[in-house]
Amino acid sequence: MSGIERAYRGIARPLIFRMDAERAHEVTLRALAVAGRLGPARVAAAGLFNRHRRPVRVAGIEFPGIVGLAGGLDKNGVAARMWGSLGFGFAELGTVTSQAQPGNPQPRLWRLAQSRAVINRMGFNNLGAAALARTLAAAGVRRGNNALGIPVGVSIGKTKITPLEHAVDDYLTSFRLLADRADYVAVNVSSPNTPGLRSLQDKESLTDLLTALTAEAITIDKSGPVPIFVKIAPDLSESALDEVLEVCGSTGVQGLIATNTTLSRDGIGPADLELAAEAGGLSGAPLTRRARQVVAHLAARTDLPIIGVGGIESAADARAMLDAGARLLQVLTGFIYHGPGLIDRINQEVSL
Repeated sequence: MSGIERAYRGIARPLIFRMDAERAHEVTLRALAVAGRLGPARVAAAGLFNRHRRPVRVAGIEFPGIVGLAGGLDKNGVAARMWGSLGFGFAELGTVTSQAQPGNPQPRLWRLAQSRAVINRMGFNNLGAAALARTLAAAGVRRGNNALGIPVGVSIGKTKITPLEHAVDDYLTSFRLLADRADYVAVNVSSPNTPGLRSLQDKESLTDLLTALTAEAITIDKSGPVPIFVKIAPDLSESALDEVLEVCGSTGVQGLIATNTTLSRDGIGPADLELAAEAGGLSGAPLTRRARQVVAHLAARTDLPIIGVGGIESAADARAMLDAGARLLQVLTGFIYHGPGLIDRINQEVSL
């Protein structure tokens, strides 16, 4: 364990974990947003955390490192200027929806400390796609211009009040607002916290949605449409995963993100069983094995690049996910429990 990790676990994490989980999330984002506006802070952090990144090209995008920030941590892009200085090779902002929405009632976020896990039922709380587009514009971000020093992905989802039969139009609204600000767009059809959303992974619904989005991407930029990635639930059966692959292959999608949070409660420690009864998606260490299984299943059946995410909290986990077939990695819950030292350690110890 590095000195940076020991300092985080011994000093920063105990202070953060004294706060309610959602309150800690908000305070941390605000602090990172302030640091991101200060050039010396960004330079100092980059000097610590960016020494070991190794570049890789995936889906036509140049990534300075293999580890990205997963969608869900910085929904509104408030700390977008800072992620590249903390060792991340890219950041996925969102999930945002076409309309601003408050998300589900609180409490809606819990740490399961013994299990090194998190349960959330946030429900896509966000300021809306237009607000994120304005935030990125204010930071000078346009697709491919590397204004933040790293590629920026944007995750889009369905507004809760939008009926499922109008989901395609809802996603298209967000897509049109953000396509020229994102290096890739992630289509989130796999969160368990918006009623009915996961039904959009069904073959017919997914075909309609992805056909519309890929066609719109060509309309916006015929010479080089923005890459579209699809984020997949870990709870799909093998046959359902195969159907998703079939749809992605036929519609021109350029990548996959595996996986989202799970409804399973396997792997929860005894001290966390009471919290495990809370509804919502589980992330963190209990998802490690299943996320890797999904990535391996997909990689054996497609040449599409896969971003592996789920339960990565060590260099060994990162290496195993790459061995399973992932081309890039994302971290969220591991970042909460281990801090930016985890990103640095993966960058240092894991080679492609």
